[in-house]
Amino acid sequence: MGRSRREESHRQGLCGGWVDCMRRGAKVGMGSRKPSSAELMQEYAGGADGAGLPLFGWRICLAHQFREQRKPFEASDVSLAHMIDHLGLGIRYLKWWYRKTRIEKKAPFIDSFNSIPLRQIYGAPLGGFGGGTITRGWRGEFCRWQLNPGMYTYDTVIENQFTVCLRKNGQTIYQQVLSVERPHKLQSWNWGYCGEYAFYHALYPRAWTVYNLPGQNVTLTCRQISPIIPHNYMDTSLPVGVFVWEIENQNEEDLEVSLMFTLRNGAGTKDDQKGGHWNEPFQLNKEGEHISGVLLHHSAPVNNYTMAISTRHKQGLEISHQTEFNPNGLGQEIWTDLLQDGKLDSLPGKCKPTEKGQVTAAAIVATCIVPSKNQNVVEFCLAWDMPKIHFGSREKEHARTRKDYLPSWLYHQILPSSPSQKILRYTHFFGTSGEAAPALSHYSLTHYRDWEQKINDWQDPILKNGQLPDWYKSALFNELYFISDGGTIWLQVTDDVNITNGLTIQDGILPLPKVLKEYGRFAYLEGQEYRMYNTYDVHFYASFALIMLWPKLELSLQYDIAAAVLKEDNTQRIHLMNGRLAKVNTANVVPHDIGDPDDEPWERVNAYLIHDTADWKDLNLKFVLQVYRDYYLTNDRTYLKDMWSVCKAVMESELKFDTDGDGLIENSGYADQTYDGWAVTGPSAYCGGLWLASVCVMCKMAEILKNDEEYKKYKDILERGKEAFERILWNGKYYNYDSSKKCYSNSVMSDQCAGQWFVRACGLGEGEYEVFPKTHVLCALKTIFDLNVMSFANGTMGAVNGMRPNGTIDTSSVQSDEVWIGVVYGLAATMIQEGLVDEGFKTAEGTYRTVWERLGMAFQTPEAYCKKNIYRSLAYMRPLSIWSMQLALDKMHDQLNVSDSST
Repeated sequence: MGRSRREESHRQGLCGGWVDCMRRGAKVGMGSRKPSSAELMQEYAGGADGAGLPLFGWRICLAHQFREQRKPFEASDVSLAHMIDHLGLGIRYLKWWYRKTRIEKKAPFIDSFNSIPLRQIYGAPLGGFGGGTITRGWRGEFCRWQLNPGMYTYDTVIENQFTVCLRKNGQTIYQQVLSVERPHKLQSWNWGYCGEYAFYHALYPRAWTVYNLPGQNVTLTCRQISPIIPHNYMDTSLPVGVFVWEIENQNEEDLEVSLMFTLRNGAGTKDDQKGGHWNEPFQLNKEGEHISGVLLHHSAPVNNYTMAISTRHKQGLEISHQTEFNPNGLGQEIWTDLLQDGKLDSLPGKCKPTEKGQVTAAAIVATCIVPSKNQNVVEFCLAWDMPKIHFGSREKEHARTRKDYLPSWLYHQILPSSPSQKILRYTHFFGTSGEAAPALSHYSLTHYRDWEQKINDWQDPILKNGQLPDWYKSALFNELYFISDGGTIWLQVTDDVNITNGLTIQDGILPLPKVLKEYGRFAYLEGQEYRMYNTYDVHFYASFALIMLWPKLELSLQYDIAAAVLKEDNTQRIHLMNGRLAKVNTANVVPHDIGDPDDEPWERVNAYLIHDTADWKDLNLKFVLQVYRDYYLTNDRTYLKDMWSVCKAVMESELKFDTDGDGLIENSGYADQTYDGWAVTGPSAYCGGLWLASVCVMCKMAEILKNDEEYKKYKDILERGKEAFERILWNGKYYNYDSSKKCYSNSVMSDQCAGQWFVRACGLGEGEYEVFPKTHVLCALKTIFDLNVMSFANGTMGAVNGMRPNGTIDTSSVQSDEVWIGVVYGLAATMIQEGLVDEGFKTAEGTYRTVWERLGMAFQTPEAYCKKNIYRSLAYMRPLSIWSMQLALDKMHDQLNVSDSST
């Protein structure tokens, strides 16, 4: 496919032609046609469907209770045999954990003694990329906070609520907090909304809550919007959320309706009581658009921030506020004030800073008339502004990057006139004083309709495709929550930054590549419980979402990884698995991660210290594969040329693992790859397949760059390696797990075709660039489907990592009996690539329904779950691999188009 077609396809979100594809009769696996989330809505007793909800997404009644309660994986869940095998690891981890928590007073990057308990409450997070996120639960709670970069708190701040007041003929007839909770504070408020009369619907980056007010003939629909827009590096970075309330009055008489938004100054932690916090009302009137609200200034030793609640003026709307109230009291004063006339007193001036031990909150009210049998709309915005941040080490101050969201009235005042200057940084133009919350609020309330139009343009081709399963439409968009809510940070890069620290490879990357200078530095966590930025063996799976939707961020991340390859950190430390001393970071080897947000990311990489990952077999290969995949999808030749020298360097490092010179690398007898609890020895299906795929793309890159010497070198390795791989590992039905001859060596690994997955995603895998025989790939995938999928939980829970040939689960390791959600989505994509479309959708459907409908893990998709009882690592990066399924579907469409045009 030519450059213009490929770029246009990705500009449209890689979904544009699917309707046409279906008209041509392409077979698509439907899976179950049971309406997604139907069981979650059984308790719903309300009659109204709300205003403007999409047909597809994750829908749940506010009265729903999940029957199954799972617990996190703990040491007690390890079998005696495995415990004995890992006794040394356990002792070393305990000593390290004690030193980290008790002496250094820091949070461990993985805290095995304090796993996050499962709370089946989360909804779509608020906010764009890199400025922090605030998660609002599906019952309306503000319950998960990531304002300090990469560090989470899980406090439900009960005073953060919306309250409705209905008045008729000058009398209040109904006043209700729109929450099913019954807290022990603010007891003057009318809590306990009946959950059977409300439901929640999420299709990220938007969510809807519909309230049928019992006995009032009034329906409220709250639409929550975050500015997440593909191929948009401007509004997507905003730390804001907009709430649009559509009020439907089915009565015969007009109603006066007031909506009150209350917010605490803080995130519900002990910091809220340290004193020095204060609130003040504000107004901003520009270009005929007028907003009012309250600023909540939060003072802290580091990372001060300001939150703002606001609403937009319009004809017939009256706005009032209360600058401060005590959220720990009865709440009688503010409740009575609203009850009296549907408004608040709106006293002018800012409040005094809080004393130590005090907490404070603020409120804003919008009041309007809703005519009989008619509707009206009220808009609120929540914004937060923490422009300057320190990571946990507090060594450096960083400026967050937010681009091109300045209002036009501010453009004219500040921006240079050069039309070529398109990429702007929030801190560069607003400064770092923390005074941007009013402008953020104004911009959001006047531009959210434009955001929604762009979101609709992106999502509609998929949502309107009747041939795609309903559950898939929900999964595809809702799993994207993690790119914003993965502890994500997006930093401004100043002109004096040198990402290589003066180290270079001949013809290698520049000290400050253009994409980093223009788009900043981007990082997200491996998981909210596995606190390492840009964990590379996992990003390999998740990266499809970035390269397809925000490719500049993927390229920026890749340049940072390439720069880390050049660096060396000779500091010696003990690695917990084997107890041996080794370097923190080895040159010419891809690092495991770029650091811990509780330390100093980018400066100190490889926060992971369980294994010495310089000896891992998959990291270098995953870098090479992503480099070519990224080039293939962007056609960015400068990027390819910049990365070529780094690819050669890491492949040279990898060649030492081919100890017998047969063209195939060998694993070293321990868990030396992303399955870091599953030992592997000698040539293996997973790492051997990734190796051959990497050698294949090295050939392709050498061909593109006209490097005949490198092409011949890797072509020779590829031919020898392919022969060895088939001879050693193919058993007639699938590729053996490894060649160790141990009891598990012939297990069926669900991820054995990972190399083929990436090769095909890169447009290779056929003719000169065929790596694995197609008949073998198809046979292996069918075996995986029969054993790992259909013989596991009757095909309803996805694919288990390891299965024995006789149909029993492989329990040889602590990870072989797990289901890894991100691996399942990648496996499903591989099946689709090879024409096994029904099987691919069936495989992925089991995982989605298990996580989102059965286990109550919405917006916290874990790394893994077992058949019973256990899950591991909530809110994890790898499930973003579901976007590789969409890539496979789009490539199928492209191939059909080519076939049609040729005939």
